[in-house]
Parts: sequence; C-alpha cells; structure tokens
Amino acid sequence: MMIPAQFDAQQVEKKWYAYWMQNQYFKSTPDHRIPYTIVIPPPNVTGVLHMGHMLNNTIQDVLIRRARLKGFNACWVPGTDHASIATEAKVVAKLKAEGINKSDLTREEFLKHAFDWTEKYGGTILEQLKQLGCSCDWDRTKFTMDEDMSASVIRSFVDLYNKGMIYRGYRMVNWDPEAKTTLSDEEVIYEERQGKLYHLKYQIEGSNEFVIIATTRPETILGDTAICIHPEDERYFHLKGKKAIVPICDRVIPIIFDEYVDREFGTGCLKVTPAHDVNDKALGDKHGLEIIDIFNEDATLNSFGLHYEGKDRFEVRKEIEKELATIGALEKVETHINNVGTSERTKAVIEPRLSDQWFLKMDELVKPAIKAVLESEEVKLYPSRFNNTYAHWLNNIRDWNISRQLWWGQQIPAYYYGDGKEDFVVAENIEDALILAKEKTNNPQLTTQHLKQDPDALDTWFSSWLWPISVFGGMMDPENEEFKYYYPTNDLVTGPDILFFWVARMIIAGYEYTGEKPFSNVYLTGLVRDKQGRKMSKSLGNSPDPLGLIEKFGADGVRVGLLLSSSAGNDILFDEELCNQGKGFANKIWNAFRLIKGWEVADLEQPQSSKIAIDWYEAKLQKTLLEIEDNFEKYRISDALMAIYKLVWDDFCSWFLEMIKPGYQQPIDRQTFHKAIEMLEANLKLLHPFMPFLTEEIWQHITERTPEQALIVSEWPTIKTFNEELINDFDFAADVISGIRTIRKNKNISFKEAIELKVINKENTSKAFDEVIKKLGNVSALEYVNESVSGALSYRVHSNEYFIPVSGTVNIDEEVKKIEEELTYLQGFLRSVQAKLSNEKFVSGAPEQVIANERKKEADALAKIATLEQSLATLQ
Repeated sequence: MMIPAQFDAQQVEKKWYAYWMQNQYFKSTPDHRIPYTIVIPPPNVTGVLHMGHMLNNTIQDVLIRRARLKGFNACWVPGTDHASIATEAKVVAKLKAEGINKSDLTREEFLKHAFDWTEKYGGTILEQLKQLGCSCDWDRTKFTMDEDMSASVIRSFVDLYNKGMIYRGYRMVNWDPEAKTTLSDEEVIYEERQGKLYHLKYQIEGSNEFVIIATTRPETILGDTAICIHPEDERYFHLKGKKAIVPICDRVIPIIFDEYVDREFGTGCLKVTPAHDVNDKALGDKHGLEIIDIFNEDATLNSFGLHYEGKDRFEVRKEIEKELATIGALEKVETHINNVGTSERTKAVIEPRLSDQWFLKMDELVKPAIKAVLESEEVKLYPSRFNNTYAHWLNNIRDWNISRQLWWGQQIPAYYYGDGKEDFVVAENIEDALILAKEKTNNPQLTTQHLKQDPDALDTWFSSWLWPISVFGGMMDPENEEFKYYYPTNDLVTGPDILFFWVARMIIAGYEYTGEKPFSNVYLTGLVRDKQGRKMSKSLGNSPDPLGLIEKFGADGVRVGLLLSSSAGNDILFDEELCNQGKGFANKIWNAFRLIKGWEVADLEQPQSSKIAIDWYEAKLQKTLLEIEDNFEKYRISDALMAIYKLVWDDFCSWFLEMIKPGYQQPIDRQTFHKAIEMLEANLKLLHPFMPFLTEEIWQHITERTPEQALIVSEWPTIKTFNEELINDFDFAADVISGIRTIRKNKNISFKEAIELKVINKENTSKAFDEVIKKLGNVSALEYVNESVSGALSYRVHSNEYFIPVSGTVNIDEEVKKIEEELTYLQGFLRSVQAKLSNEKFVSGAPEQVIANERKKEADALAKIATLEQSLATLQ
C-alpha cells in the first residue's frame, strides 16, 4: 500500500469513521463481557457544537475507546434534551417572524411546529460530534421527548405524587417574564448591578407628617398594602394605630409593627408589598394584609398600575421617579449596588410572583444522595473539592418547583374535574384519570370530556434526572435485560455548573427508583476560557468555531490540543496554538512511521546497540503504561496523554529510532525491524483513545488487516515486569550523548567526524549503552581511564568525567582564551552575589524568595566555575 508523504486529516477522518460505522464497532448489546457504560450529558436539541462540548465529549470518547481496547463491552449512549425554555423561545420567535402568535394556536398545533423545528435542527450537534470522532452507539440515540422517555417522566410524577412527595402549592416563585414561566431557585443567577435607592415620602393619614421609606423599586409602591416598623422603635411609637397614604395611587394602608424589621437599616420603616417579595408575603400572611399583584406575566403593569398600565416595569421606574419628584414625594435618590436575580436561560430580570405551582418534597429524597457521595463514597467526584459544593447544596435544599408555564415538555398528568383547587386526580393517562375521578367524586356519569389536563409542562431537569435509568427502559420495565446489564453506568463526564441541576438529581433519582447509584464516578471538567482567561461567548467574539478548528488542525490535533491543557475541574485557557501542537504531534508520528516503513530489511546480524535499544524501550513502555493506568484511575486524563506524548515524541521518535536507524543507504536487520513495528503498534494502542483517526490509518498501513483486526477493537497493551535499572542506565547514557553533541556544536566539530571518548567512571556506571553512545555520538573508540586527559575537551555527567581529545579542528589557544574570559566574568559575578549575601542588612530585610534566588545564583556560578576550571586543566 502506497504511503502518502503527508497526513491528510480530512480524507482520513471521513474514511475511517465510515469504516467504523460500517463494521458496527460502536454498537453494544448485552453479552458475557463486563459492561462499561457512559451516558452522554444530553446537549440542547437545537444547540450547535461549542468548545465545552468539544472538551466534554473528547474526554468521554477517550474513556470509551480505552474501555473497548481493554475488553469491556463499551456502550456510550448519545442523545439530546428538549430544553423546554430555550427551545420554546426559539419556536415562538420563529412563528412570530412568520406572523403567527403562540396564543392563536392550540397546544397540539404549537407542538407540531416545535417537533418540526427539532426535526430540522435537532440532529445538528450529534452529527458534529461524529466529526470529532465520538464513538457513540448511534442506534441508541435518545431524545427526552421520545414517547418512551416521556412515559418514564410521567410515571415518575405519578409515583412520587402517590407517595405524597409531590404537592400543589400557592407560593412565591421566581418568574421569568420573558419566557413567561416559573424557574427553580437554582435557575436564578444573581448579579451585582449598579442601580438607585429611592427615598420616598408617605404621608400619615389625617396629618402633615411623613415617614421616609427607601426602595430600589419605586414602581412597586402601587402594590403596597402596609408599612412595617419594629415594635420597640421609639421614634415611631406615636404611629401605632395610624395609617399612611401611598403616593400616586393614594391608597390608605395600615402601619403595622413587627420584629422582622431591622431598626438600624435605613429609616427603620419598611414598605410591604406581599405580591412581589417573599419576605413581604410572610409578613402579609402573618398580619392578614391585602395582596395586590401589579404585574402582567410579561412584567408590564396591569390595571393596578393606573396610568402606567401596559408599560414595561423598567420604563415605569424611570417615569415614576419623575412623577414622585413632581408631587413632592421623592426625598432623595442615591446610587446603590444591588444583587439582581436573572434567568439562567433568557437573562431576563426575575420577578418574585405568587402562583399555583407543583412542588417536589426534597428533605427525605436527598438523604441517600448525601450519603452516597459524602459518607460511603459509592459515587466519587473528581476533583474531590466539589464535595463541599455538593454538600452545601444538598444540605440546604428546598422543595423543587417542577412545573413550568410552557407547552414544550411533558404535560403534567393532573386532570381537573371541577373548579376547586383540590378537584383533580393524577394518573399516567386520561383513561386511568377517569377511573380515579369517578371513585373520588362517586359520580359514574363522568366522561373524559369532563376532565381537563393541567396545561403546565414539567421542568426539563425533571425529565433528565431519569436519564441513566430511562435510556435503558428502567422506569417502564425495570426487569428488562438491558437495564439490568448496563445499569448502574460507570463514568459521567460533565461540567461543575450542573453539579446540582443534573448530577445530584440523577443520584437522587437513582436511589429512589433503583436503590442503586446511577454511576460510580463523576469527572467534572473546567470551563474553556480564552488565553486571557475570559469565558468564551458569542458577544466577546472569542469562541472559535469547533468545526473550523477540526478543518484546520484535524480532529486528532484538536483533541490533543484540548486535552493537553485540561485537568479535572480546572478551567482551560484555550489557545489555537495548542491545536497546532496537536497537529505537529500527528505529523511527528506520521513521519516516524514513514521512516520505519522506508527502511530496507535484510537478514543481518542484530547490532548490540539495537538489542539494548529494544530492551530499553520495552522497559520504558512498561513503566509509562503503569503511569498511564495510574493517571486514568485518578481521572487525570491530561496527565495520561502527556505521559504518552513524552513516550512517543521523546523516547520513541527522538531516541529509539535514532538508536536502531541503519547507516545511510544501509538495510536494517529483520529482527530489529519487526521489534520496531511491534513497539510502534504498542504506541498506537496507547494513542488510539486520544488520536483515533491517525492511529487507525497507520495501523492499517502497517499490514493488511481484517475488520476483526482493526485497531479500534485490538487489545490494550498488557502490563509486564520491567527492568527499572535499564531505564536509569539509559538516562545517564542520554546525558553522555547530549554532552558529546553539545561540544560538537559549540566547537564546530562536524557530526560526520568520528571522535574518541575517554571516561573516568567515578559513578561506576553500567557499560550496557556504550555501543549506543558510540553510535549516536559518532565515537570511534570509547576508553575507560583513571586520570584526566591533557589537551582534551571535557565535561561531566554527575561525577563521571568525559574527555574528547581534540584534533587540528580545534585551536587550543583560542579555546583556553575563551574559557579564561568566561571564568573571569563568572568570578566577578560570584563576588557581587556573595557581597549581597554577606550584607546582614540585605539578608535580614529582603523577602525569603529573593534570598533563595541569590543563593541559587551563587550555587550555579560555583558549579560552572568548577566545570570551566576542569576544562582548562585538561587543555593546558
């Protein structure tokens, strides 16, 4: 087979991915082998590949390919999430552009548009993952809105409701006025923003007296229903039993007294708006206050907003400031830093809003999940520092608001048969609901026409918390063969930003529904940032196109570039140069392969230098394999790659191939050639999880292979005993060779010119690599001596002394002069450093690090001076 001069990544990637798919190497079915299972964190169905996906899925592919090589039945389940808020917003925007309002459609009509949208755009990200080389079992692709997946979610809701864990409550919730839905506490992101603090004057009814109240939201005065003061605040004793008048709306409200108020904060007076603040709601309930909601669902003002009706809240804020000033009700305005809650999805400022919602009780559900991570360690987080974050969230958990005012998602399976709040039943379908409703009402005349299903949808996370269970049908049929074989899964790779949203909730669901953990290990990746440390975003324009990177550097180059810079939990400072480094690594391996295959092979005796080189590389390979296994065990994926990188680049390409390379236009002996191929194949196996395309291409070029012999389904190298001493001996020999090469370069001694090398072996080092030293240093004779050699260039490796007798190519007088000049400079430098260190004032006043730096300078100078003096002695 003809070997191309250049590695063509694009052509190779298409060829081998098609080959892998054709031969169904990614496909998994239960068999006699031990399963190794990963479920993909399902990306949003309408999403496209970004750098975070690239990193996350590369790590998953590394783990799954390695498991496949190690003989496990590797199963990687792909899929997408319906992302209710984000997707519904996109569909609504699309319809609006076409002149269609969501409100003009029935639910069924809208859902048809939504499914059409997801069918058109939903497969994009999964197709992009294929270009990255992801070896998912694509036949298992799941979507959280698939019929069986939705059925699992509904069954979960009904089960939890029947256990008394789901309830309907009228509560203050986080309202997203852009998405027009409630959000859970965890979906609210708090940001510090500069705003204003408005000091407003409320007149006391029947007098000319005013109380001053500070607020950051003057528009909400239209919903005020009381003023609250601390009962022990002497300044306001005279106001007990009095009432105040709300500016603009002139509503007369009571002045109440409660210890909730902080006397020291502001003026000690608090305006109470029960419909728009969770703490005010608690006060309102306690004191029986009226509740006035001034906002529509899109945060425009309703009829309680008087002449501001229909206007946006922020527009009203500006206008009401002017009106308050005009009527003399604005005392003063100050700048103020405020913590503002925003929607994780739409970025809109959240409104606290009273609403009937569905909640899941969490206090008991959460206990097994706390124990699993923080006590028994059945589930381990990598890095373990995230245990603290996990503990904080779960130990302070509140009931989960699981309903959303959306149509895109699983519709809540509650069916109303009357107008009362409790006139409902919960069932998996309307037929079952009818049976329950007839029993509950004792009315056999009821029909499905009398039932009306709750219009809300379930929180997307309430769907995806079942992901490891539902992808194998474990909710609907827990005894099915696949679920029993693949569950619990092994590893989960995801970002720490969804440690609570998704990871913790999957653990909770796992124990609730199966009594088992959903996975054993959670590898938490960091955020991918630009080289300036900024989070990548479209607005900053600092996020590269992942597919553009693959086209430019090849999938293997991008994978290596990402992984070399990523350790668990730590953010990645991404620089395209890293991908270029990955591409360079691919080219290095390709050229090493071409070099080996370019050698002529003959039946010759194996040189001693080649024999020891093979023994050494086999030992080095085994030692690196142990290091790689240890890194994988600790989920230090980037360290595992770096170990392989150094093995291949430094040890194989730079040293091993040089040691066994035949002379110019000379053949290589057959035994060494076959060993070189064997070592190359071992390298390819270690590299394959990281660089699947390049390694498969070289593997298939080495010799003709059947589909059963493809690299993707070959065997991971076996760990064997190895000679550590041989590795140490080579490291010493490498320093000797480097010394020869340095002298050749510095003294302009041609590498083609053979030299002699004489050694005073004070270290009693092994002579095993002498033939290698002779070959790589072009040494014609290597002799062990007992005393210094005069008229020779010299250097040291540890305490061993090496002498190269000089020929006419080196001018002794010039060499002596150069060494003497360098000695003079170094001795002067040493005196200045020692003068500093002998100065007590400097030593006592300078920082420790500065002193340490000076002592290092002194030690380095002394070592260099000793070496130069030794060289001078041998030349004179």
